[in-house]
Order: sequence, then C-alpha cells, then structure tokens
Amino acid sequence: MPRAHKKLQRLFVDTGLSAGLILDLDKNQANYLGNVLRLKPGANVILFNGRDGAWLAELTEASRKSAAVRIVEQTAQQPAPADLWYGFAPLKSARLDYMVQKATEMGATRIQPVITAHTQVNRLKMDRLRANTVEAAEQCEVLQVPDVLDEISLSDLIDAWPDAHGERILILADEGEQAASPTEKLGELAGKKLGLLIGPEGGFSEEERTLLRAQPFVFPISLGPRILRADTAAVAALAVIQSIIGDWR
Repeated sequence: MPRAHKKLQRLFVDTGLSAGLILDLDKNQANYLGNVLRLKPGANVILFNGRDGAWLAELTEASRKSAAVRIVEQTAQQPAPADLWYGFAPLKSARLDYMVQKATEMGATRIQPVITAHTQVNRLKMDRLRANTVEAAEQCEVLQVPDVLDEISLSDLIDAWPDAHGERILILADEGEQAASPTEKLGELAGKKLGLLIGPEGGFSEEERTLLRAQPFVFPISLGPRILRADTAAVAALAVIQSIIGDWR
C-alpha cells in the first residue's frame, strides 16, 4: 500500500469492490467515521473485503447515523491466499480477544475453538471473536480475514480431521515433548498444508495427549525449555511456523 495511505482509516466490507462503485456503510462504521473520527464528505478511507485487495474510497456522506463512499482506485492487489489453520482451547475474555487478534496478525486463515478437558470457557461469543479478527485486520493491513468456526470438541475434531482436512498436518505444541528448538523438526514439513493446535491453561489431559499423539496426522513439537501461557504459546508457535516454513521466508 502506498505510504501516503498508511494513516487512512481501513474498513472491512462484505461486498465486491470496483472503481466507481457507491457503497452505504453500516451503522457502526458510520458512527465511527462521523462521530468518533469526525470525518467529513471528501475524506478518504481504505476498503477491503478479503477478496479484491485494498481500495481507496472517498466519503460522499458522513454523519452519526449514515455514511456512504465512492470507490476511487485499487491501492493493493489481493495477495495469494494463505492456508494456515489455527486451533486453540478458549481462554477467558481479555486473553481470548488477544489470542484471536494475534492469530489474525500472524496470518492464520481459519480459526477453530477446540473444547478440551481443561478448557476454561465452554460458551463463546462468536460475534465477538469474528469482530476481533476484523478489527485486527483493519489495524494491521491484513487483507485476508480468517474464518472463525464454531467450537468443536477435541474428540470430534480428531474424528473428523482426515475427511475435513485431508493430508493437512496438525502441529501440536506439546509441553510434554522433550525441550528443544522446533526449527529442525518444522523443516520436515516444508510444502505441506499445516494446522496448529494450542492447548488450554494446564495443558491437555494425559488421555488427550495419548489420543493426539496416536494420530498419524499429528506432529508434536516443543516450544523450548519454558512453560508458556496459552496465549504466549500461540504467538510463539505461529511465529516459528511462519518464519521456518510459512510466508515469512
């Protein structure tokens, strides 16, 4: 994206984008632009939808209750679609928000809550999770907003994996694995479709670890000599995956 556009407000919209198109923004976006940012007609914003790249748009209407834009020109092409599945045992509210936001920033393309024996939260606010992915994408110039799936039990995830995900490898961040750098092990997975699974605070139960490690598609790794909090482990694991065999290379 041109540096001249770096400070413009970015908005996610769920509609096709093309030059000359006039769009009505939703009430929340209108309120934010008109009431919070106090933008006036003629101001510029950047729009993206996860499919058509980023587009410069001009406000044609801006008030507390309504806003409309005219799309001017494309400022960035849509990158080639990434393919990194991320599963996690839900945490309590603030740290859950953080985890979902960071997964979006780190390039996860599918986010799957997984209910385990030690999961702290069993009922999720899915609208809030999805809103967090959009907010993170808007703030960090991410053009692909991940899909957020409804929660699933660990046993159902494992049972469905071969049919749902084919030959995708599920990387398991396992605190029971002998402490070591994951660099060499992850190198074995170059070119493969990948998923990552992070367990809850307190880790997986012994029964769950046994079940996971028995699956041919599960690839356990260590994240080093220290026990990490679940949200820290998520960022650390996504970072090493992206740097060693992902799109940071």
